[in-house]
Amino acid sequence: MISLTNCLCALVSLCSEVCARVVGSVCVRRGYHLLLAALVSLAPLLQGLSNPRSIFSNSNNFFNVKFVHCSCGWTFLLLSGFVLLVSFVSTGRPFLTAMHLTRLGVGTALCQGIPLLFQLLEDLTGSCHQPLPPGTLLLTKLIDRASCQAEGHQWQGYHISPQTFTLTLCSLSMADELAVFVRYLRRGYPASTSLRLVFLLNASLMGLYNLLLVSTALYAPSYTQCVVGAAAGTLCWHLTYRVWYRTFYSPGLPGHGMFPKVSGVRKSLDSEGSLQ
Repeated sequence: MISLTNCLCALVSLCSEVCARVVGSVCVRRGYHLLLAALVSLAPLLQGLSNPRSIFSNSNNFFNVKFVHCSCGWTFLLLSGFVLLVSFVSTGRPFLTAMHLTRLGVGTALCQGIPLLFQLLEDLTGSCHQPLPPGTLLLTKLIDRASCQAEGHQWQGYHISPQTFTLTLCSLSMADELAVFVRYLRRGYPASTSLRLVFLLNASLMGLYNLLLVSTALYAPSYTQCVVGAAAGTLCWHLTYRVWYRTFYSPGLPGHGMFPKVSGVRKSLDSEGSLQ
């Protein structure tokens, strides 16, 4: 029993080391947003591989209901545990830890608030239509969504996919937050099996988001809706992690204050995993 436990711990340690190196690599840090853009942009080329009987063709499938619609909650739950452990163990400073957690609060607010703006845009640009066998009939007397849907009709406006927005924003945010783990390990900070498991759970969730982003773009009724949603998510990530968090009046970048400067050989080793 003890040997089995040791083997599992060793496996977790090995997987976390490899995953940390991949997530913290220069290629991922600089090109992950381009990878997500390519996944969404190239989705129409995969239409021939789509299966109308697949579980992902149903918008109410298990993954959409449990993960896509709740991606903000899952991201905050798992990522806050990782950020809390890594930042507090490495610094022992509650205020700095709280500052790092503030970034997750900002991300959650964006995940919840921006889709409301999408809905407002759809309300302002939409009109009421009555479904008919040859098409739809425009109903000019019903000028708002509530009254239109109350009569059993359809409200049609400019719709932006909130699913691709949240999946893109959560994936990019997780990639930046998890990238500090390779520096954490290189500094020799305590890395228990529990912390490594939390890291692996976050990395697995990020991988799942990538798959769900592809399936959402592949089976979405409108391709442009997905592209605009993913672009909006990338823009929010860029304005926060690449612009605002680099300023003085911000929560700071991931890893800020966690890795004091070192000299000599140790500095040269750690510089390979620098986020700057």
